[in-house]
Amino acid sequence: MYLAHSFMSDEKKQNSQQPLILVVEDHDDSLLLIGYALESLGCRFICQSDSSTTLLVAKEHQPDLIMLDILLPGLSGTDVVHYLKQEPLTAEIPVLAVTALASREDRERLLSVGFDEYISKPYMIEDLEAIIRRLLCGKLNSHSSLKSAEC
Repeated sequence: MYLAHSFMSDEKKQNSQQPLILVVEDHDDSLLLIGYALESLGCRFICQSDSSTTLLVAKEHQPDLIMLDILLPGLSGTDVVHYLKQEPLTAEIPVLAVTALASREDRERLLSVGFDEYISKPYMIEDLEAIIRRLLCGKLNSHSSLKSAEC
């Protein structure tokens, strides 16, 4: 069952007003950094280290954003985004590629296969937060200290 490979942030579970983010990342350090950024923005999140159930989790929880590593064991991030964009229940969910692939060609390729945005590792936490705010435009709580006025 996919819950063995997923966890949901405890602090924000009850506040369904806050955006829900699905994070698919197989490195603990990256998950920790992303979790920090999402908590500072006031988001709830589900983390997965296994990409094989991402479509199922996305269909069930209908997140506001999916953050997807590219180089994953099993299904690659590009395979997963293909399935997400083909499924009517998940096709409109924005997907952010979070990857070590850093060339201009990598970025163009990832955007062309269906990712809505791209950030390469290592990244500055402020840059990640800015992209998340942009992709969640209008969905962040007005009490968030990092809410962007630009949408």
